[in-house]
Amino acid sequence: MRVSIKHETVRRGAVFKKTFYEVLVTVLLTHEEIQIVRQRNLLETKLMDRRPANAKVDDRDDKFALFVTGIINGKTDRFLCATPSDAKRYEERMLDTLSQLKLWISDNAETSEGIVVEF
Repeated sequence: MRVSIKHETVRRGAVFKKTFYEVLVTVLLTHEEIQIVRQRNLLETKLMDRRPANAKVDDRDDKFALFVTGIINGKTDRFLCATPSDAKRYEERMLDTLSQLKLWISDNAETSEGIVVEF
């Protein structure tokens, strides 16, 4: 798994322009990792709950959730933050989540042989 994270400053808005700090995350999985995700039906697994800085008050939270299918095959995920500090904290959360995803994919690679425990 290879992860690329970039930070950009963007201005959004029709009349009143507002500055946001965008975090762009691109994840490249190996062929084996993609096959594991597909074989185990892990594409619709939620990785992270999040809410961008430009979200409206009445927007549903599940609209912004990050799923495995949103980052597979080199798709770039874009997320808007209100401040540079928020962008850095989001980057840390994303790295933690992706390291857990890597462990989770490797755990799903093979089934367990089973164990015998004596107490």
